[in-house]
Amino acid sequence: MNPIFDFFLKAYQDKSTFVIILEAVVLVTGIASVWYAKKENILVYPTGLIATVISVYLLLLDKLYGDMMINFYFSIMSIYGWWNWSRTENNQKVVKISRTNTKEKMIGLGLFFLTVAFTYVVYSIFGNEITISNYVDMVTSGMFFTAMWYMAKKKIENWMLWIIADIMTVPLYAYRGLGILSFQYIIFTILAIQAYFLWKKSLNNNQLIV
Repeated sequence: MNPIFDFFLKAYQDKSTFVIILEAVVLVTGIASVWYAKKENILVYPTGLIATVISVYLLLLDKLYGDMMINFYFSIMSIYGWWNWSRTENNQKVVKISRTNTKEKMIGLGLFFLTVAFTYVVYSIFGNEITISNYVDMVTSGMFFTAMWYMAKKKIENWMLWIIADIMTVPLYAYRGLGILSFQYIIFTILAIQAYFLWKKSLNNNQLIV
């Protein structure tokens, strides 16, 4: 059992209690955010905002500027999504679950490539050696960026991107020795799969009503 515990706890041996507490808050609020998103509950955004804002601070401490900028973007999109999901007209939600149209697919594709390019530039500027794991990180970052925008628009395709990117991130963090984060993304993957089918059911029901 010791190797298993070492895998999950080794990365935290040299961290302060304050940082460990903050990372625990990110873990709990991050999982809660995905859970609320699955239920199409507006609380997805305040819980997610707590997780991303704290992550910006933690990543700044570790000088991981690329990841920090991504979480800063997530924070901005959480505020936008919170506002967008909250809009009502005649006591009815303005934004409903739907599929992306051609224009939105093209915008999503553009966001993906821009994010990959931006992340590559950040790695290059700060003189980091770009390895295979970094390239995987660039691709998943692009997916996460696009998924976050689609979620704010309540597009069901957001869950497809979350699922693929979460699955890719599990071995990535395991490879980097970040056991807790790897386990977190296993949970994210399971919740994202459940969410996709729940949103699909809701979408089909709405189409039958229309």
